[in-house]
Parts: sequence; structure tokens; C-alpha cells
Amino acid sequence: MARNLSRRSVLKAAAAGSLGYLFTGPAFSIVRAADSNSRLRFAGIGVGGKGSSDIDNAGNLGDVIALVDVDETDKFLGNKAKKWPKAKTFTDYRKLFDDPVFKDVDAVTVSTPDHHHATAAIPAMRLGKHVYVQKPLTHTVFEARMMMEVARKYKVCTQMGNQGTAANGLRRAAELLQKGELGAVKEVHVWTNRPVWPQAPKVMKRPNKTDEVPKTLHWDEFLGKAPARPYVGGRTYHDFNWRGWWDYGTGAIGDMACHTANMLFMGLKLAHPTKVSAEAGDVNPETCPSWAHVTMQFPQRGEMVPVTLHWYEGKRDNKKVLPPEELIQKALKVSGATKLVDSGSIVVGEKGIAYSPDDYGANVFFETGKKTGGDTKPETMAVNNKGDQGQKDEWVQAIKENKPALALANFDYAALLTEAFLLGNVAIRTGKAFEWDGPNMKVSGNDEAMKYIKGEYRKGWDLIGEKA
Repeated sequence: MARNLSRRSVLKAAAAGSLGYLFTGPAFSIVRAADSNSRLRFAGIGVGGKGSSDIDNAGNLGDVIALVDVDETDKFLGNKAKKWPKAKTFTDYRKLFDDPVFKDVDAVTVSTPDHHHATAAIPAMRLGKHVYVQKPLTHTVFEARMMMEVARKYKVCTQMGNQGTAANGLRRAAELLQKGELGAVKEVHVWTNRPVWPQAPKVMKRPNKTDEVPKTLHWDEFLGKAPARPYVGGRTYHDFNWRGWWDYGTGAIGDMACHTANMLFMGLKLAHPTKVSAEAGDVNPETCPSWAHVTMQFPQRGEMVPVTLHWYEGKRDNKKVLPPEELIQKALKVSGATKLVDSGSIVVGEKGIAYSPDDYGANVFFETGKKTGGDTKPETMAVNNKGDQGQKDEWVQAIKENKPALALANFDYAALLTEAFLLGNVAIRTGKAFEWDGPNMKVSGNDEAMKYIKGEYRKGWDLIGEKA
């Protein structure tokens, strides 16, 4: 019978190098040396929704030998079990980690609700497995930092699933910003069409009822680290609307900032903000807000001057929260458009602006006359432009060449991107600005912030510990 992984057993794995079979395995490394001509063996954790294409993309590059999902219907686990009938199936990833099949797994895709990302990926990395994790990288700031540190310690190859990173247009735009195409950049603005799921103001408390859990759904495994709650049907939580509940999701900023702010974050070499504040509406303990304007201040980076980042989401008084009208008009003029897109970004430099009219930063209009898009090729970064599959291609290349940096959204980068915007959620939930010492993970000016930065774990799901 498989053991349920506990915090103690995972920490023991971190100290000893592995669990189970690896206690008697070779001492030189717990990471399988990948032969450049061999086929990798994958496990998929969360194989419905976005997880469906993630494991499919990975399966194009190797063999799928294990599948995990809390939902056994054909929309989720059942569908992939039919596609890969030889793959062993699980409804609890803790049991996968303890099963003999896991010794044959080289790499894992994690495409679950946000609150499972770290508790699935960190134990896998400690067992020497390379991981691909959907955006946002984690549910909390602390988990993002842990993901980075564990990946470094166990020398695994990682990638976060923000597919715009593969776009040649994004890569070239980032290069141009790094080279100073706009001169000194002091402010940037990012907005989104999210939320597109129920949250405040329509939903601000949990339904006062309990429905029968479908026989095909493993509700306790869905809850994971979150507090025990009764099941409610009608897609209240599963299988998409979890995004608007704090226990499981990270709201609009968590869902989309890793996409829409990616180009400028990379291009401006952003890392830790030093101050974060937010205005938001209908803030409550259960669901994400009806609207928000988050402000982050980033310090000098080399020769790059300090920059203020503005994030906008939702509707205030039934009007979409957006950048100042003056900037909107400049963006329309630069692009030749007549209407602002629902999601995009504007970079404001001393030589003009850059406007990206899409979620991924793949198409960018520079006021200096330059433009990037699908036919653009980066000069210093690798050419890709294959979207989702392209991200998996680079991840597998990194694994086979044992060069983690080949995956451009590896956790050294993705953790910083995720941390910064999840700090925005901390400012939203506390309603207070705070100073942030990123390298030391210390807050000043907001005593309530730390409980949201770290979060809590239900017994049996406290799998990540305190240290890498």
C-alpha cells in the first residue's frame, strides 16, 4: 500500500536525497543523466484543462508513463488514460511519488489549480525530477522562493508555462528594451480582461450548502493544502471557477501577469520590488476583488533607472480600470489602432512609448519606429516562436543538454516574476502598502502581510517544509 507523504518524509527526502527506492540508489546523483538520443519519460499531474495540452506537448517529445488527476471523468483523467493506456493512473500525486513507477519518470508536468503547484513540484524536484509548472508558478510568495531554491539545489531543469516567452516578438522586444531603445524607462502599465470567472462583487462568501460529491471526483485531493470545505456543485470551485477563490487561486493578477507583464519584466530586468501598494474594491476573505490598481516600485538595476509598475484589473463603477487616457491615446497613435485592446501593456521611456496589444507581449509597437511580431527574430536569444510546444521543446533540450538556462522561463526567472505580482495580492488583501526586502523576504510597514506571503497548510499536505 502506498504511503501518504508527510512533511516529515519530504524533509527526510530533502536531507537524504530521495524517498523510497532512491535510499538504495546511486550516491552520485538522483537526477537521471539524459542521453541526447533517448526518449524521456513523463508524468502529468493535472491533465484536464490546460494540463491536457501540457501533457500532450510533453508526450510529443517522449513517453507518458504516469497520469494524475482528481477527476476521473473523460474530461480529465479518463481522456488521457485512453490516449496512453499503458500509463499508470493516480488521483493523488502523493501516491505517485511513492509508487515504483516514479523511479522511471524523468520529468513531470504540473497543471493543477494554483494551490497545488508547489506541493506537487517541490517533492518531485527533491526526487530528482525535472518539472514544468503552469503559471502562476505558485500560490504564495514563499512557495515561489522555495521553487527557485529547490530547483537550484537539486540541479533540475525547470520551465514555467507562460507560452508567450517562446514568441520571437517578445524576445526581440525584451532585447530592444535591454539595449535602451526607449532610453530610461521610469514607468510601465499593464491591464487585463480578467476576471472572467465568478468573484467579487457577485460572489463574496461561500454557498451555505453541501452537495454530494460525484463518485468520479476526489474532493479531499482537490482541496489539497486548503482548509477542509464541503463540496458544492455547479462548477462553484471545480473545474475552472477556483481561480476566483483565495484558497485555490490567485485571481486576475496571478492568472495573467505572468503573461501580460512578461515582456517588460524581462526587458527591464526587473526582480524584487521595494514597495508595493494597492487600491481595490469589494475586498473580502473568500474571493478576489472586483477591481484593483496595484503599484510596485522597483529599484535601480545596473544602469537602468528605478521604475514604477502599474497593474489594472476588473471594473470600478462598471468602468474598466485602465491606464491614464493620455497614455491610451499615445498607444493608439503608435499602433494605428482605433480601440484599446482588452489586455496589454505600455512601457514609457524618455524616447517614447512601446505598446503591446496582446496578452503575451509578442507584438510590440515602439514609438521610435521599430516593431516586433511573428516575423521578427531575436538577436541574442534563441529563435523559437512555437508557443506552448516551443516551451516544452526548450525544456526538453535543457534536460538533454543538462543546461537549465536553455529554458527561458526557468525558475530563476519565473520565481521572481511570480513573486512580484503575488505581492500585489498581498497588498490587495491587507489594504496597506509595505516595504519589501526581497533577498531576505522581510516586510516592513504591514504586520498583516506575512500571513499572506507564506500561507498555511492542511495536515497531510504540508509537503514543502521550511528550507530547500
